[in-house]
Amino acid sequence: MARMCATILALAAIVVAPVAAGEETEARLSMDVKEAPIVSIVSLLVELGGRQVVFDPGLDCSLTLRLHEMAWHPALETTLRACGLGYQEEGGVLWVATTARLREETESRRRLPEVPPDHAPGLARYRLSYARAEEMAPLLRRLVAPRGSVTTDPRTNTLIIRY
Repeated sequence: MARMCATILALAAIVVAPVAAGEETEARLSMDVKEAPIVSIVSLLVELGGRQVVFDPGLDCSLTLRLHEMAWHPALETTLRACGLGYQEEGGVLWVATTARLREETESRRRLPEVPPDHAPGLARYRLSYARAEEMAPLLRRLVAPRGSVTTDPRTNTLIIRY
């Protein structure tokens, strides 16, 4: 019941200030909430910013805040920082998680081996006419990268090369 009241308070407390012509294009907001769940506050801020949001499971933080005519993006960053959270944005979608979880995800992406586009794994088939595929396969195995393979199809006299 207390969470529901806090959410209703958050919804009722948002006031979007009009922007005069020729000034900045981002709307400003005022918000006064007490013990509102962070998920509700961030959802409102993100909606105002025209973005979508995904929350990492297990985020549990209640927040009391008072903002006066602040742009949505600085309000979002300040709100998340107060609960030890952060976000990553990709394609207009914000992923909100703890800073430790975000750091862990960034490190795991960095550790992934990057394969240049011209070295992407592939498959090639060559149907031979004047040589036997079984005789050519050992010669090609020496030239193919360690992760690749050379196999044959004796019925069609075809070399199958995975690279």
